[in-house]
Amino acid sequence: MSIQVGQTLPDVEIRAIGAEVEQVHTGALFAGRKVVMFAVPGAFTPTCSNRHLPGYVQHFGDFQSRGIAVMCLAVNDAYVMQAWAAAQHVPHELRMLADGNGSFTRALGLELDGSGYGMGLRARRFALYAVDGVVKILQVEAPGEFRVSSAEAMLEAIG
Repeated sequence: MSIQVGQTLPDVEIRAIGAEVEQVHTGALFAGRKVVMFAVPGAFTPTCSNRHLPGYVQHFGDFQSRGIAVMCLAVNDAYVMQAWAAAQHVPHELRMLADGNGSFTRALGLELDGSGYGMGLRARRFALYAVDGVVKILQVEAPGEFRVSSAEAMLEAIG
């Protein structure tokens, strides 16, 4: 079962990419702040690279002006996430989260079996808004969809 609105995000060790790669615990990463975290099935994949991440880069200032941090999660290693961030001109303040083993994604209950596409375990496409680590909004895409987890959809949902 996946995480639900009103629940606290699990505390799992992952890698966060900003100016540098650092090992962090998600509990500390989300504590005491407002965060939109969106997840993509994979770095450098078409929808993720052409629409999902670019939308958050484009609207990053809109989130910042509301005091909301933005984070992108993928079941990829830190070096892939770092290269993807560079290729997409992601500002260092938009944190890229590398969930290389899928531990955080599984703890959220939002994993996707991409074996049929040669991708193994991945994250479903989703976005959530959390305040002090508690989920306030959760928008999970139907398979093959890209609507409710976009930057524009999250800005609208937050209000």
